[in-house]
Amino acid sequence: MQVKAEYTAGMDGERAVEQTVLAEVARIVAFDVGEKRIGVAITDGLGLTAQPLLTIYSKTPRADMKSVGRILRRHGVAEAVVGNPLHMSGQVSPQAQRAQAFAAALRAEYGIPVHLVDERLTTHEAHLLLDEAGHKRGPERKRIIDQVAAVLILESFLASRADKRE
Repeated sequence: MQVKAEYTAGMDGERAVEQTVLAEVARIVAFDVGEKRIGVAITDGLGLTAQPLLTIYSKTPRADMKSVGRILRRHGVAEAVVGNPLHMSGQVSPQAQRAQAFAAALRAEYGIPVHLVDERLTTHEAHLLLDEAGHKRGPERKRIIDQVAAVLILESFLASRADKRE
């Protein structure tokens, strides 16, 4: 929690201290788990918006979890969201099995709440957003596409959480 103190002149000329408390909430991180890369997005300090963070280049499940642990510690993450890429029919795809195993490992290793979010078509939507923004297809796009997909997953989670509060 951050505390900001402001000094103002009182009516009788004495300085009065007015404190404004700016509370930082624990962050939420989202993962778009692929075969070769894991896109990572994170909420801002107030937990209101999603922003891309980085791409993890997968090595081994153990090495990937160590990279994730560094992210969780560095950013004060309290919970995680993992994209669950089901088939359009709703059946579990091989990629969804990989994402579900990643979520289970994350829960077991770090003991934080992990939410699976249906992420059908997020990578396709991410490509459309990058096309609209004028990003050319190529090696550079591969570095950011998974981050954009992770942002979409996190935005979907934040929106569904906000809807439940209303």
